[in-house]
This record gives sequence, structure tokens and C-alpha cells, in this order.
Amino acid sequence: MTTKINFNGEIHDHLKISILDHGFLFGDSVYEVVCTIDSAPYFLDPHLDRLFASAEAIALKIPQNKEWFREQLNITLGAAGNDDSYIRIIVTRGEGEINIDPSTCLHPNIIIIVMEISQYPESFYEKGISVALVSIKRNSRDALNPNVKTGNYLNNVLAKMEANKSGAQDAVMVNPWGYLTEGTTSNLFFVRDDQICTPSLDCGLLSGITRKKVIQLAKENDFAFAEGKWTGDELNDADEIFLTGTLKKIMPVTCLDGRPVGSGKPGPLTLKLMRLYGDLLKSAE
Repeated sequence: MTTKINFNGEIHDHLKISILDHGFLFGDSVYEVVCTIDSAPYFLDPHLDRLFASAEAIALKIPQNKEWFREQLNITLGAAGNDDSYIRIIVTRGEGEINIDPSTCLHPNIIIIVMEISQYPESFYEKGISVALVSIKRNSRDALNPNVKTGNYLNNVLAKMEANKSGAQDAVMVNPWGYLTEGTTSNLFFVRDDQICTPSLDCGLLSGITRKKVIQLAKENDFAFAEGKWTGDELNDADEIFLTGTLKKIMPVTCLDGRPVGSGKPGPLTLKLMRLYGDLLKSAE
């Protein structure tokens, strides 16, 4: 596996970053994850749009434009030479004094990590995965805007740890008022009475790029679809559940809190959307 790291426009095999960088000290950073198909990044534009929107939301001025990111990404992908790559783009506040005041950070750092992609096992898509509805709550949208994709992920880390302890492969979180939100690194969908459902953004969740594509596919193909508010307990009545994300794509969930979801196999609507999304990715190459 070949990994290359672009640090402010310079390519490295390994990178050391200052311990005074506020991205390290306080999670004061924004990031995006992008993947490639046939060495070309897919859905790059919406990811860059969200990166800049996240930075603007925390008053972090990115010192380069989107074209610079595209150019440097192509250079880094070429240097890595992988068939397909996982890409993590990070912008940190930069070095400053050891306090939370960002005014001492004068030079943001841009890091582009390119490594050979590590795909999820095919069995996850054929048989589905297990998830747990955990006690860790999603941060209130009034405390931290969920659409700001920051390096502060402790809330999600704790949720994943609780899921691991229960033997599940991922977690589903509710918000402080008990309504479903999302997984630790993915958006949540479920099917009930032949209707595809997903929590609304008002519940406090990230507006995922893949989530948007799946909603678009559902509407274009005349599937019954709803965004709304559902309690965690209502997930127990789901006939199908799946998660979406850049790396996960569409991942079926066949076990919730140790109990089978529906038939215990990926459901028909999940499988249809998986095929449609696969076709969409091919057209995006």
C-alpha cells in the first residue's frame, strides 16, 4: 500500500506536524473524505464545497482556492500511484499558543492524505452488518452545527466504543430529545411499510454527500420516501435498515441490538438502491 501526504503543496512519505497545531490540540480543523474509481475522485465538487462551507462556519480562512485543491490532489494521486485511493483532506487552524483562542494561529495547514483504499469485506454487503442503538447522544445542533465536518469526533468515538462492547459493528445515535440521527460515520435510512425513511436534517445530522445521492435516486425512481422525526424505539419496527457514506456507499444492516432486521437479510429496496447507486458511480467515472 502506497501512502503519500501533501502538506501545504509539498509531497511527503511521512509527516510530522507541530504539537502546537490547534487541529491537534483542540480538534480545531475541518476535513473531507473522498474516494476514487479508476484513479479519478468521484463527487469531488460537492466535497470541496462542503469543506469550504465547514471552514467558513468556524471562521477558518482556507489560504487556497478549490482549483489549487484539485491540482494538488491530482499531483498527490499521481505520486501515490494506487489503482484506487482513499483521500482525506484536512485543513487545520495551524500553530498557535496553547489556549483555545484561535487568534494566535496565523497560518492554516492543508494536509491531503492519499492511501490505497481498504474496502469493506464483500460479506458486509451480501449479509449485512449489525448495529446498536447506543446511549451516547448526538451533539445538539445548537451546541455544534452537525453540518460542520470538523476534526472533533469524540462524541462519535464514544458511540463506536459502546457499539463495540455490545458486539455490534457500528452505532446509531439519537439526539438529546430521543429522535434518530445517524451512525458514527454514516447517515441512516430505514424501510417501513415499503417507504424509505431517513431522519431530517432538523434532527441534527450531517448532510452527507451519499445521503443526497440516495434521496435523489429514491425520488427519481418513484420510491415512497419520507424525511422526518422518528424515535429510537421506532427503528425496531423497520423492515430494512441501511447506512450510507463515501466509503461505505450503501451498507445493509441486518441486525439491530442483537435482533434480526426484517428477514435477517438485505431487503429488496436496499438491494435495488445498491444497484442504482452502483450504476450512478459508474456514470460518475
